[in-house]
Amino acid sequence: MIRSARRPVPTLPAIALVIVVGLLLLVAACGPSAPEIGKGKPVPNVAGTTLDGAAFDLATLRGKPVVINFWGPSCVPCRTEFPLLVTKAAQHSADGLVIVGVLTDDPVDPARAFATEHGATWATVIDPGGAIKAAYRVLGRPQSYFVDRNGVLQSIQIGEVNDADFERQYAAIAGHQ
Repeated sequence: MIRSARRPVPTLPAIALVIVVGLLLLVAACGPSAPEIGKGKPVPNVAGTTLDGAAFDLATLRGKPVVINFWGPSCVPCRTEFPLLVTKAAQHSADGLVIVGVLTDDPVDPARAFATEHGATWATVIDPGGAIKAAYRVLGRPQSYFVDRNGVLQSIQIGEVNDADFERQYAAIAGHQ
């Protein structure tokens, strides 16, 4: 009679232990986590090159209310939202509103043509490697961050912003010093 060699079946606690240890090693290997972005916290800096080839640094806008908009011309809701942003930039220019675009997941040439065609007056920073997108933990496009004059995040709009949402969120960042 031939006996088959049976391997012992690992128990559930042993499997759970292996998973937990593996996750802890993975977290340790990844190093310190990215700074958390959230309401009431300073936003990560946005720095890079714009669609026009100019250098850009968000830090230079301290003292102004800022809306950071992650977009791309292949994104249908971004295309729909764009005319509203053009209108709001003009409507609130006397208050110092600055809109900053961050081009993500799309090529530069179509974005430049789209922004020009629709009369965008603001800088759009190119994010080829997705570092800015990652720092802001962007879930999808469009996504907008309403930042007060002190560089502190007051709200996040996930998805297309409408007029009422824009005005409500803008009121939180427009306070005058």
